[in-house]
Amino acid sequence: MSVLPTNLRAVFFDLDDTLCGYWDASKKGMRKAFEQHGPPGFTPDEMISHWAAAFRDFSKGLKQTGWYQTYLKNGEPTRTEQMRLTLERVGVKDNDLARTIGNAYAFERNANLALFDDALSVLNALHPTHIMGLITNGPADIQRQEIETLGIEPYFPFIYIEGEMGFGKPRPEVFIRALVESGTAADEVVMVGNSYAHDIQPAIEMGWATVWIRRDSDVPPSAHGHTIKPESKPADAPEPTATVGSLSEFLRLVKG
Repeated sequence: MSVLPTNLRAVFFDLDDTLCGYWDASKKGMRKAFEQHGPPGFTPDEMISHWAAAFRDFSKGLKQTGWYQTYLKNGEPTRTEQMRLTLERVGVKDNDLARTIGNAYAFERNANLALFDDALSVLNALHPTHIMGLITNGPADIQRQEIETLGIEPYFPFIYIEGEMGFGKPRPEVFIRALVESGTAADEVVMVGNSYAHDIQPAIEMGWATVWIRRDSDVPPSAHGHTIKPESKPADAPEPTATVGSLSEFLRLVKG
């Protein structure tokens, strides 16, 4: 018997590293960008390590600075700033080079972006029988580009993007809006995502069923040089309805 609600009407998915391999694409794109345009005397691995350190410093206060409102609409300025900070770490001050590397990274990342092998079969199986929604954080332009690249917009009549709303997960307003606009109740929906903090815990707090997807590949490039593993659940946090290793496993839960 399925652990999901018997009256399940709607499925809301996270995008990055739930439906598609964003971190894998990001790592490949960054390596290619530094291979093509990195400063002389430094290997791509060295530059990725410096980028990871710069990213960790820069991102900590992003939402508390003026950068956040810019980031919501357009990923290029913050991407360039992070590359500028990366180059500064190796003694290079060149804004044009920072923009060139950042743009190459964005292009190569998008070129390497792909759905997980089982994603389309799962979407095709659910689309005729369930209300489908997408809830994703990130800049409006990048998230829309990803959706276009992946060709998945027709599956989702309800798409909620942090950059378009002006706020994102884990804020409860995101989940409330999804319920209201889809015409569903909390006990009729499931949230499927890879992030406990952004996808699972807030959905649990809203009374939704939750399916946490955990994959070994779910480690960001900002972890480069650190022994960071995929996100874990805090010891005292509530359990998801189910934990799976793939979208196919999730579909088997839905089918009962």
